[in-house]
Amino acid sequence: MEPGAGVARVQLEGAAALELDYAVPEKWAGRVSVGTRVTVPLQNQRVPAVVIELLESSPHRHRLKEIAGIVGSRPMFTPGLLRLADWVAEYYLVPVHRVLRAMLPQAVRDRPETFLKDSHLKLVREPAPEVLDKMTTRAPLQARLLEELRRRGGEATLSDLRRDLPSATTVIKSLLKNGWITRAEIRVTRDPFQTEEFLPSQPLTLTEEQQAAYDAVIEAVRKPADAKPLLLHGVTGSGKTEVYLQAITDVLKAGKTALVLVPEISLTPQTIERFKARFSERKDSIAVLHSHLSDGERHDEWFKVQEGRADIVIGARSAIFAPLERLGLIIVDEEHEPSYKQEDAPRYHARDLAVVRGRLEGCAVLLGSATPSLESFQNALTGKYELLRMTRRTDGKSMPLIRIIDMRLQRRKGTGTSIGNAMILSERLRTAVTARLERREQTILFLNRRGFHTTLDCTACGEVVQCQDCAVPMTLHKADNRLVCHICGARRVPPTKCPSCKEPGLKYGGFGTERVEAAVREVFPQARIARVDTDTMQRKNQLRDTLKDFRAQKLDILIGTQMIAKGLDFPNVTLVGVLNADTALNLPDFRAAERTLQLLIQVAGRAGRGELKGEVFVQTYAPHSPAIQFARHNNFEGFAEQELEHRQAFKYPPYGHMVLISSRGKHQTQAEFTLQTLHKRLEQGLPEGAVMGEPSPSSLAKAHGQYRFQLLLRTERIRPLARHLGKVMASITLPPEILVTWDVDPVSLG
Repeated sequence: MEPGAGVARVQLEGAAALELDYAVPEKWAGRVSVGTRVTVPLQNQRVPAVVIELLESSPHRHRLKEIAGIVGSRPMFTPGLLRLADWVAEYYLVPVHRVLRAMLPQAVRDRPETFLKDSHLKLVREPAPEVLDKMTTRAPLQARLLEELRRRGGEATLSDLRRDLPSATTVIKSLLKNGWITRAEIRVTRDPFQTEEFLPSQPLTLTEEQQAAYDAVIEAVRKPADAKPLLLHGVTGSGKTEVYLQAITDVLKAGKTALVLVPEISLTPQTIERFKARFSERKDSIAVLHSHLSDGERHDEWFKVQEGRADIVIGARSAIFAPLERLGLIIVDEEHEPSYKQEDAPRYHARDLAVVRGRLEGCAVLLGSATPSLESFQNALTGKYELLRMTRRTDGKSMPLIRIIDMRLQRRKGTGTSIGNAMILSERLRTAVTARLERREQTILFLNRRGFHTTLDCTACGEVVQCQDCAVPMTLHKADNRLVCHICGARRVPPTKCPSCKEPGLKYGGFGTERVEAAVREVFPQARIARVDTDTMQRKNQLRDTLKDFRAQKLDILIGTQMIAKGLDFPNVTLVGVLNADTALNLPDFRAAERTLQLLIQVAGRAGRGELKGEVFVQTYAPHSPAIQFARHNNFEGFAEQELEHRQAFKYPPYGHMVLISSRGKHQTQAEFTLQTLHKRLEQGLPEGAVMGEPSPSSLAKAHGQYRFQLLLRTERIRPLARHLGKVMASITLPPEILVTWDVDPVSLG
């Protein structure tokens, strides 16, 4: 068939990663453009696809089928996002159709432009008092609705009227017929923050360091083609957010848009509050994109961006795919956070994609952190990025005093608050909390472990009660008296006898945030306490409400996991207690020391952000660890110098790239043999300079009932290795029971 209005080359969205040509019917001339989602006929079915190119003709023009339908009224992918999808597919070695699928929220993909509707009612003429009196007798419901409309200024939505007049719907037809009112259908936006009130804020006077950083950002916004990505290394409390806000103000004045990424859902409420307060006159043009929104809210927020009604987008890692046009600035706050890495294919890193998108779309990119990733910091040291430093807190506030408490000595002394052999609060920390309560100051207690007890051991045979499907100990959750696996979520009643030797001598050990809360309530019965972890923050907006109460000083002590460790600003917090600084330090990962230092500096930064001086107590069994000592002195750059030297010796990132290949299946031998076979195939033609280890069990050897093995490859040049891996995977037939995955630039080796 000759195309009526040209030819569209489409990328199928299904499992077949095919690019095919279709004719564009005359009736859709001008409506089909690059980025438009369509449906096309394929083997007697209609399948979804994305237009990736428009052509004048095709070598198959006499046999072309026509596009069957158009999805949505506007293109769902900008040209910049399509270029980004191609980059992601090549770099992370994943089919482009999977990247395109990941770019759209499921609510948008499954129900495009499914908007809520409402009726806007308007009073045409106001009834005279005598008419209203007669109507009250003959048609009381009509009279009540007219009176309510008059009271509301002559107009209202039907949904608002129904709150006071449940029967409003039944009388509308009569009022319309008699000419009392008019009705218009309007779209209702499901705004997750529409009930919130934000007090306007004004720009603050910048310090000398803030001004220098701001000037550099604005120069990059004005001349993005000449600019490098910017790394803003600012200590906690140095005013990075104020630099963000003032830079975005200039971006908006220039008619451009801004994208702000935050790593944690817990940071989103406070970030949104700051932005909506600063941009109060245009707060409706701020869109929020993250996974804790309802499907309807995500749908409407995404379309707010796509339709050009939002010029600021705030969100977690998937917001890097927001369909913003005229991008002027991308900000990645807390850029070091591992949560920017997507765990499922495509396993992209949102921070790295921000840099790539900035290059592809010609916009400035600003990465901010008090503890940058060593990859970003090394890029700044070598000149790939421009390094901006802010070394002092605003208003001359000093950094909190960090005290290291050797828990080995505390255990020998036997003081403090203990459970068996596990000490929760040292005597010094308990005394410090008491002093804060007396002065009506606030305290944060941090522990990155959930639950009540973290282990259940047999005193007779030493057996640890583990999850049957995962190679991890089960954790006791006292609230519902269940052992819970924090990997697969399995739950069981705690046994009364050892599952192995059947002896009754079972002993609980370790402690999590639930146990800390119970202990703190016992020691400080007068204190107002809240716990923030994924067990307690189940209800929608519960996290936002809890943080708001803490900021309003309705709570004295906040206990939590990493959800409260970074980015939050509470001026009345003068004490932070880190209850076990060794949790991350003991992980079998070359990044363990870096993660420990970052977490300690970040959580310490929550103290002393107001007018009162802050103090931090770090409880540890490894007080002489370099990570803990450098964190004690807030010396990130000293740690980086030492750690980079170690990384260079072993060619670890940032001096090389890694690819982590994993196999998993229900049969241990089969999963191991599959990876061994793949190892042999990869050895043949391995690119020069690439180093491959031996297949070995993963640090988490079993999860969700599947045995896990892994193979690590290292190289200085990732693309040749990725191409080699792609060729081998395309040529090998894997057992259907075994799943093989690969992760380019993994952030965790577990």
